[in-house]
Amino acid sequence: MAARIFNVLFLCTGNSARSIMAEAIMGRLGGDRFRAFSAGSKPAGHFDPATADLLRGLGYDLTPFRSKSWDEFAAPGGPRMDFIFTVCDKAAGEVCPTWPGQPMTCHWGVPDPAAIPAEDADRAERIHAIYLLLYRRIEIFADLPIEVLDHLALKAKLDQIGRTAA
Repeated sequence: MAARIFNVLFLCTGNSARSIMAEAIMGRLGGDRFRAFSAGSKPAGHFDPATADLLRGLGYDLTPFRSKSWDEFAAPGGPRMDFIFTVCDKAAGEVCPTWPGQPMTCHWGVPDPAAIPAEDADRAERIHAIYLLLYRRIEIFADLPIEVLDHLALKAKLDQIGRTAA
């Protein structure tokens, strides 16, 4: 019997940095168990150049990534999500669409790489630190025995991961 593939959606407001970064990481770490997506409530319409530079430098193929609306995933015919993670505080406080299938949701807030000023001398290092934080959280999540955890235990684990530092 084929193993189940879980759909994971990462949300932030602009879908220009953090959520795309998380989508890329999940795509790399998720193997055959997870399919990753990202979206925003008010998509910026572009991929933050500094975040793109970091991911490109780490060997990610950026071809599939774009800033898009969460409406694409809430609409009929969109992929049914199993997990939805908000990665910015603003998106976590917004009224989200009704997601088909009642996916498990969790907030994993991280700073916004796109908000770091271009003139900040430590910008690249700060963006890399955000990447490492998301990478560690997603790595822990991807290793969870999801199939054997009950709903409450899984939700508690996800909340705990959201409090994990890099």
